[in-house]
Amino acid sequence: MYDFNNKCVLITGGAGFIGSNLAHYISKNYKNTKVIVFDIFRTGERFDNGNLKSFGHYKNLLGFEGEVISGDITSADDLEIIKSIDFDVIFHQAAISDTTVNDQKIMIDTNLNAFSKLLDIAQQKKAIMVYASSGATYGNAPAPQRVGFEEPANIYGFSKLMMDKLLLQRIKEGIDIPVVGLRYFNVYGPREYYKDKTASMVLQFGHQILSQKRPRLFEGSDKIIRDFVYIDDVIQANIKACSAKKSGIYNVGTGVARSFQDIVDILKKELNSNLECEYIPNPHIGQYQFHTQADIDSTRANLGYEPEVTLEEGIKRYIPEIKRLYEQEVC
Repeated sequence: MYDFNNKCVLITGGAGFIGSNLAHYISKNYKNTKVIVFDIFRTGERFDNGNLKSFGHYKNLLGFEGEVISGDITSADDLEIIKSIDFDVIFHQAAISDTTVNDQKIMIDTNLNAFSKLLDIAQQKKAIMVYASSGATYGNAPAPQRVGFEEPANIYGFSKLMMDKLLLQRIKEGIDIPVVGLRYFNVYGPREYYKDKTASMVLQFGHQILSQKRPRLFEGSDKIIRDFVYIDDVIQANIKACSAKKSGIYNVGTGVARSFQDIVDILKKELNSNLECEYIPNPHIGQYQFHTQADIDSTRANLGYEPEVTLEEGIKRYIPEIKRLYEQEVC
């Protein structure tokens, strides 16, 4: 396992969901590590689809004892700030992660072009780089999804695939730093609330039930299955990626597909609810992933990653936070 002690760790997007969890984990478990969060933070600006442009929120960093810098990875001036930091490891989590954003230019600028520049900076500093790719690269590719068999169905998935292809090209050219791309599947858990409408359905269904509203599911939700992975396993993958046997692209999921109906059933049990579900037509037929399931064989072999949290256990761990958010943020 990589020893972060006496190192400097930079986390882009460190006020977001996964980034903030990484920041807290490293600062808590490696007391002699300098952890720097770099995030654009929320401004209130929204895309044409009505969703927020940035999910970074200061509340995700309450209790964090490291350093915080406000900055934009698409800004040349702000990249100069990053260049001035003598970091040993960079966790690159900053991105536009909203799959419903259709602005192709801003998606490529933010996800692909900025990644290319950060990769150059990491190489100059001889730093380890672990970055967020996505299961969205697979689109409607048959399950279980494997690296090398991608069919992105939107600009977000395409931008992440191009990031991965850029890394593979750099590896072919002989890049001399360890770089690992992690393709996250459906991540859920604490500190996702400020993703607003793009937060996981685990959180959204939980709040529906707590507000005594019938959970609204698409028709046939018992057959719509996804690889839901709890945040603790995602953090585990990031930490282990720093000691990867070789650079490359790896899936991060559980390797098990579960249905949206399963989520509601587990939540109802944990929240002692007998509310009946409401089933509505699915308006996204033809552009909707009905079956995602990560092939994690290479992740196991090269990262030593082993998912530890089942959907039942993950939701059980998450329940206290779902309740706290409902009482303090929703009501």
